[in-house]
Amino acid sequence: MGDKTQTHPGAAGRALAADQPTSVRNVVLVGHSGSGKTTLVEALALTAGAVNRAGRVEDGGTVSDYDDIEHRQQRSVQLSLAPVEWDGIKVNLLDTPGYADFVGELRAGLRAADAALFVVSASDGVDGSTRMLWEECAAVGMPRAIVITHLESARADFEETTRICAEAFGGDDPDAVLPLYLPLRGSEGPDGHAPVTGLIGLLSRKLFDYSAGERKDSEPGEDQLPDIEEARNRLIEGIIAESEDETLMDRYLGGEQVDVKTLIEDLERAVARGSFFPVLAAAPAAEGARQGLGTVELLELITGGFPTPFEHPLPGVTTIDGKQRELKPCDTGGPLVAEVVKTSSDPYVGRISLVRVFSGTLRPDQTVHVSGHGLADRGHEDHDVDEKIGALSMPFGKQQRPVTHAVAGDLVCVAKLGRAETGDTLSAKDDPLLMEPWQMPDPLLPLAIQAHSKADEDKLSQGLSRLVAEDPTMRLEQNQDTHQVVLWCLGEAHADVALERLRSRYGVQVDVVPHRVSLRETFAARAGGRGRHVKQSGGHGQYAICEIEVEPLPGGSGIEFVDKVVGGAVPRQFIPSVEKGVRAQAAKGVAAGYPLIDVRITLLDGKAHSVDSSDAAFQTAGALALREAAAGARIHLLEPVAEVTVLVGDDYVGPVMSDLSSRRGRLLGTEQVGTGRTLIRAEVPEFEIGRYAVDLRSLSHGTARFDRAYARHEPMPPQIAERIREQAGDGG
Repeated sequence: MGDKTQTHPGAAGRALAADQPTSVRNVVLVGHSGSGKTTLVEALALTAGAVNRAGRVEDGGTVSDYDDIEHRQQRSVQLSLAPVEWDGIKVNLLDTPGYADFVGELRAGLRAADAALFVVSASDGVDGSTRMLWEECAAVGMPRAIVITHLESARADFEETTRICAEAFGGDDPDAVLPLYLPLRGSEGPDGHAPVTGLIGLLSRKLFDYSAGERKDSEPGEDQLPDIEEARNRLIEGIIAESEDETLMDRYLGGEQVDVKTLIEDLERAVARGSFFPVLAAAPAAEGARQGLGTVELLELITGGFPTPFEHPLPGVTTIDGKQRELKPCDTGGPLVAEVVKTSSDPYVGRISLVRVFSGTLRPDQTVHVSGHGLADRGHEDHDVDEKIGALSMPFGKQQRPVTHAVAGDLVCVAKLGRAETGDTLSAKDDPLLMEPWQMPDPLLPLAIQAHSKADEDKLSQGLSRLVAEDPTMRLEQNQDTHQVVLWCLGEAHADVALERLRSRYGVQVDVVPHRVSLRETFAARAGGRGRHVKQSGGHGQYAICEIEVEPLPGGSGIEFVDKVVGGAVPRQFIPSVEKGVRAQAAKGVAAGYPLIDVRITLLDGKAHSVDSSDAAFQTAGALALREAAAGARIHLLEPVAEVTVLVGDDYVGPVMSDLSSRRGRLLGTEQVGTGRTLIRAEVPEFEIGRYAVDLRSLSHGTARFDRAYARHEPMPPQIAERIREQAGDGG
C-alpha cells in the first residue's frame, strides 16, 4: 500500500468468478449526489483493465451502464455492481445513488458490502446526510476509507477537505482520519490554479506521477522531504496508536525507527478492524490515458487493507419457523444462505436478482428455496417457494456474462427467479433458512394514482406488484376508505422513477390524482330520529317504523347499538334488521359521505305490520332514522391525527418546531439524542403532512428524518370542515 510499483490488471471484459472468499473484496461507494462515485467506479475499472482506454466495455457501453432512466435523469437511481480484478483479487464495486430519495438502494449496498468507501468532493465538502451515513456505518463497525475527488476544481483544497473530514468523521479521535498521500501539483496555469499531477506517498516517501496518463514512481528531491515529514510523522503516530503491539508507541517515541513494512501491516489491520480511516485522493483518467490519478493507490488499499468476507459478521439466520441457526462465516461447503439485495427487470432476459452469498456455493440450474417475510405492511406477501434458478452472471456494462459458480462472500446476478423479491433469502431446498432483514426507511410521501385508460387498468395490478417486488422502500396501499391506489415513496424523485418504470418497463400509463385523507363523522350532541318506510304497490307492501336516539361516545368506541324496545313494538326478528340498516348507513356517512364513528345508537320504539313488515323494510327504516337524526344535529368532521417524531440536528430545531406549529401541530416535547441531535415529538393532522417528507428535507438540508404513526381521529376546525362539506356537495 503505497510502496507497490507493479499493476496487475484483469483481462478486459472477462467474467470474474472467485474460487475462495479470501480472494473477494466487496466495497460500497457512498457519498452525496454529484460527489463523483460513478466516475470513480469507471476510473477504477479502467485502471484494473475491465474497460478499454475509452472507458468502454466490449458492448460499447461503460462499465456502470445499468438503466436508461439513469441516463435520462443524469443521476444514479439504483444500486449497480461493477466487478474488477486487481492483484489476483476480485473487487466487487457497488455504486450507490447519492440522492436521499434512493437511500433504500444505499442500504442494500451496505448489506452486500464488507467495507465502505466514502467519496467526498473537494469542492463541496461533507454534507449532513453523509455525516449521518458515517454514523450508521460506525454503529455496525463497518471498515471505511475516504477518497477526495474533484481535485481539478479551482476551489479544491485537499488539505482543508481532509481537515473537514477529520472533524466530521473522527469524533473524539481526529487522528483516526489521516491522509496516506499528499497531492503533487504541477505548474500554475493562466488562471493561477496548479493542477494535481501526482501523489506523494507518506509511508514510502515516493512520488507517484500520473501526468503521462500512467503511474510512474520516483524518489522525491531533497527540497520536497521537509514538506512531507510533518504529515508523515502524524500518520505514523496515528497508525501506531491503533496497533495491536502496545509496545510500539513507546519504542517509536524513544527514537526507534519503525520498519515501513510493519507500519503497512498495522495500517491494513487497523483499516480492516474499522479503527483507522485513511484519506486518499482520486481523479478520472484524461482522454486516452490508462490510469486515473490515485486509482492504483485506491485499488491497493481495497485489496490490501479492506477486510475479506470472512471478517464480515453474518446477519442473523433462523429456520422458517424462527429457530436460531448458527453458521460458520463464509463457509463455502456449508448450508446455502444467500440474499437478494437488488431486483431488476431486463426486457430481454426478464427478472434479474443481484445476490450476496453468505454461506455455501451457488450454482446455475440449482433448485433453491425462496423465503420472504416481514414486509406485509408494504404490500409484500410472506412467501416460501421452491424455484429453479437460471444462469449465473456478472454485469459488464449492459451485458450479463456467465459464470460457473458463486462462493460464499461473492456477489452474482441470478436469472429467472420469478418469485424472489429484494430482501428475500435463498437457501437449500431441503434446508430452508431465513436471514434477518436489513433496516429500510419508511416511505412517507403518498402518491395516489389511477389507470390512464381501460387498457392500462388491466395491466396496473401486475405492474405495481412487480414495482414493489423490486423496491422494498416503496409501499403499495389499496385504501378501503378513499378507494384510492396509493404508492408510498421516499420523495419526489423516487415517485418520478416509479412512474417512469411503470410506463417504460411495464407499459402502464397512470395519472396522479390528489391524495385523499380518510375522514370520519360523528355526532356532536345527542339527537333523535324517526325512520318511516311505508309503501303499498300491489301485493305485499313494505311497512317499518323505528325511532332511535344517537349520542356521541369517546374516541375509539366505534358504533354501539342498543335495543330498548319494550312491549314488542318492533318484533324481535326485526331488531337485527334495524341494526344492519343503521350500520350500513353509518358506513356511508350522514353529512359529507365519510364513515360515522364513536356513537351509541339506541332503538327506542317502532311499529310493524303483520303482513307487510320485512327484513328489508326495517333495514331501510333504520337507515332513514339515522339520516333524520343527523339532519337535525351538529355533525363533526373528524380528521386523522398522526404522532410525528422528528430527529434533527440542533441547528435546525427552531425552524422545525416553528414549521410543525404552522401545520396545526401540537408539540409534545423534545429530548437530546446523542451529540448534536434532538428528537421532537408532536401531534399533527394528516392533512398537513402529506408532503412533509419533501418539506422537511428542504428545511433541514437533508439532515433530518421523521416517523409518523396514526394516533386518532379528532374534530377538525369548523372553517376547514365547512370547506370539505362544500367540496363533497360539489362532488369534489
